[in-house]
Amino acid sequence: MTDCAPTQTPEVDLSALREIYLAERDKRLRTEGQGQYLVTEDGFDEFYAGDPYTAVEPREPITDEIGVAILGGGWAGLIAAARLQEAGVTDFRIIELAGDFGGAWYWNRYPGIQCDTDSYAYLPLLEETGYIPTEKYARGDECFEHAQRIGKHYNLYERAIFSTLVESLEWDEPSSRWNIGTNRGDAIRARWVILAQGPFNKPKLPGIPGISEFEGHTFHSARWDYAYTGGSMKGGLDGLAGKKVAVIGTGASGIQVVPHLAKSAEHLYVFQRTPSYVYERGDVPTDPEWAATLKPGWTRERKRNFHTAAFEAFAPGQPDLICDGWTEVSRNVEAHLTATQGWATLTPEKFMELRELEDYKAMERVRQRVDALVDDPATAAALKPYYRFLCKRPCFNDEYLPTFNRDNVTLVDVSKTKGVERITATGIVADGVEHEVDCIIFASGFEITTDLDRRLGIAPFTGRDGVSLYEHWGDGYKTLHGLTTRGFPNIFFTGFIQGGVTASTTDMFDQQAGHIAYILAHAAGAGITSVEPTPEAVQEWCTTVRETAVDNTSFQRECTPGYYNNEGEQQIRSHLGEPYWPGFYAFEDVLQAWRDTGELPGLELGK
Repeated sequence: MTDCAPTQTPEVDLSALREIYLAERDKRLRTEGQGQYLVTEDGFDEFYAGDPYTAVEPREPITDEIGVAILGGGWAGLIAAARLQEAGVTDFRIIELAGDFGGAWYWNRYPGIQCDTDSYAYLPLLEETGYIPTEKYARGDECFEHAQRIGKHYNLYERAIFSTLVESLEWDEPSSRWNIGTNRGDAIRARWVILAQGPFNKPKLPGIPGISEFEGHTFHSARWDYAYTGGSMKGGLDGLAGKKVAVIGTGASGIQVVPHLAKSAEHLYVFQRTPSYVYERGDVPTDPEWAATLKPGWTRERKRNFHTAAFEAFAPGQPDLICDGWTEVSRNVEAHLTATQGWATLTPEKFMELRELEDYKAMERVRQRVDALVDDPATAAALKPYYRFLCKRPCFNDEYLPTFNRDNVTLVDVSKTKGVERITATGIVADGVEHEVDCIIFASGFEITTDLDRRLGIAPFTGRDGVSLYEHWGDGYKTLHGLTTRGFPNIFFTGFIQGGVTASTTDMFDQQAGHIAYILAHAAGAGITSVEPTPEAVQEWCTTVRETAVDNTSFQRECTPGYYNNEGEQQIRSHLGEPYWPGFYAFEDVLQAWRDTGELPGLELGK
């Protein structure tokens, strides 16, 4: 499963395409940026708060004092719990809004859901649990089942508090504890808190005028209503027979649900502001002979190969173990340099020029794929993406584009009006035309780069002296290693903040969890009751992050608007946070050197 050839890409006119890219971006820029999305709690919490999969049973409020509270039971929380347990820290509980583990893979159960990255590199704790995914791109039910597998393997169910929303976090200085308030009236106190809510924890809705006036049925793709549609994650949505359905949003979720909706609805309207770039899926079942050859450490090797291709570059002769759209550009760059014997004279400037050219060529190949699969020229033209690789999340699907050849499917291009104009009691208005529908499905994504208070939804969130975290980070992150911050003792952050970033997000969570587990195990062994970074350590790390930063704002500003670039706002807020740009593995070296001192340098220690 490692034989991977470069793709055949067409020649391009770089300067002409660059102008087209900028023009297409400008068509979609909106002055309100992230403000175009609604806060779901403001009268739209039916899209977010309910759990369509687990009945929330009444229970008595929990009064408890625990060592560690892990907030979130998705990948970040599961990995944190696993690494804590392995480090000998067992006094912890996981508090999770859902009725089970899984995070995004619990909530997202829409028809056609499938992993868009190599599952051997993406699914965490494979070697620890002794599991091999059944195919290259695991489907949603397998991802959810793997989350449950982790929970059972580490006996985490007995430590979980499900169907519970954390609403407040307040530091109590006299007791050196965090007071955790929930929607179930709980009074939970924890010495340590790990915030592990992940980037895909909260759906967002477009602020379309009239959205609350629609009298038909509506739901968000992350809260799929099978009671209405019928069917399952495999399709068969027989409840949509005779119904006209609209999908608003053509990102990763929209791409996967559209083919199934088209097979069942009387008519499907797909409202598209910006087309996604849709690669061939190329999914294959796991080869048991290949699986039998795997040796301990194989997941680490595969994740590093994935990171190299997506974020850096292959070395001469380095194999591409992933071999898909994520790695195409790097694979083609390596092949070109090898074929032309260009490695010896390669400079950083020449490398960037070559990578840009191969980027444009690969994207042109994707656009030509649209022409090959979509019959109507006008529809094909509207489905072509004009932006660079990694301006938006890559999508993979073999059925999406051919779906637009069906008589019962209409693509509604809303780029001219920068989105849907309005929603009425009976339908959706785009470019002055009303499309009457029975059901609207919002495939509009998640609160990923919106303001932190919107993403977390925890208020109050206060540290020492009642200072709000949102105010504390109002002008930018201030952390040590992206994990701790001054004024908020004993709380650890995970996700995209000021640390290492890799193409395999779960590897980032694992790096963070391992470091947190080390600190907490060290604290337990030394009788340490509180840790908090010194002002000097925070300042030093912020300086390090900013002095080593790569300025990619020009790239982001030239991208079409989306959550990767904060919807094109003037103040770019990357979905990667403020990363340590020397690299994920360079960051691991920083953390390891810090641990090797055995002294927790830069942390104030209380006993």
